[in-house]
Amino acid sequence: MIRNFRQMLEAKWAEGRFVCVGLDSDYKKIPETVKSKKHGVCSVMLDFNQAIIDATKDLAGAYKLNAAFYEAHGTAGMDALRYTIEYIRTAAPKVPVIYDAKRADIGNTNDGYVKSAFDWLYADAITVNPYFGQEALEPFLKEKDKGIIVLCRTSNKGASEFQDLWWDIGLGHPLANKLGKLSITLYQQVAYNVATHWNNNGNCALVVGATYPEELARVRQIVGDMPILIPGIGAQGGDLEKTVLAGKDSRGRGMIINSSRGIIFASSGADFAEATRHETQKLHNSINQCLKGGVR
Repeated sequence: MIRNFRQMLEAKWAEGRFVCVGLDSDYKKIPETVKSKKHGVCSVMLDFNQAIIDATKDLAGAYKLNAAFYEAHGTAGMDALRYTIEYIRTAAPKVPVIYDAKRADIGNTNDGYVKSAFDWLYADAITVNPYFGQEALEPFLKEKDKGIIVLCRTSNKGASEFQDLWWDIGLGHPLANKLGKLSITLYQQVAYNVATHWNNNGNCALVVGATYPEELARVRQIVGDMPILIPGIGAQGGDLEKTVLAGKDSRGRGMIINSSRGIIFASSGADFAEATRHETQKLHNSINQCLKGGVR
C-alpha cells in the first residue's frame, strides 16, 4: 500500500494529533536499565526506541529520527535507525516517519540521498536544506508521496546570522502586499519560493522553530495551509501557546510540533516509557487546549 505523507498527516490532524515524538536517542542518555539488558549499540538503541514507540503510538502525530544520533555509531547506529523505522511501520503503521537528515547537494548526488531515505530506510519524509535551490532538489521534490520538509527559520540561537538577512523588494514583489513591507528576509524568501514554486506536487513543508513565534506567524502568513514542522518545544524553551497561535493554519491544523529530549528522556529510570507517555499526553492535551482557547 502506498503511504502518502500529507494524507497521513491529515488523518492524524483530524484526530487532534499534533505531537511529533523526536527519537533523538542519544546513547549516553539511554537509561542504564536498558543497557544492562542488551549488548551492543544497535540492540540498546532499538530496545529503547521500541519501548518509546509502544508507549506513544496512540498519541503521536508523527515520529522524527535525527540522523546524527545514529550516524555517530557507524553501522550499528544506522542499523538501529533502519530497524526503528521498520518497527514504527509495523507497530504504528498509520503514524508518518520523518528522517531528519537535512540533506542537500547537486542533483545527481541527491539521487543517492533519495534512494537512501526512501528506498532503504523507508522514511515517509525528509528534511532538506534549501541552499542549493529548486533545480538541485528536484530528485526530492518529484517524490509525490513523500514529505519534503525544507529548512526555513530554524530554532538554534545562531539562526539569525544568515536567515534574518534583509534586502529591499519593489512594489511589484508578491510579498510586498502580503506582508505590507518593502523589505524581506532570507527565511521569508525561502518560505515564499517553497510555497509558490517548489510545491507543485503538494508534498512540501517547512521547518520553523518554536523559539521564534513572531517569525513563525510571518511564515504562516506567507505559506497558507502548508504543513510546518516546529521543533524547539520542551528542552529548547519554546512557548507552546504562542507557538500554536502563530503556527496553526486556517483550519486550526497544519502543525507538526516536535519534542525530543523533553519527552524521551523524561526519566532516566526503569519507568522511562511510562514517563515518556505521560509527557506526550501532557503535550497533546496542552496543544489541543491552546487550539480551543486561542484565537488568531
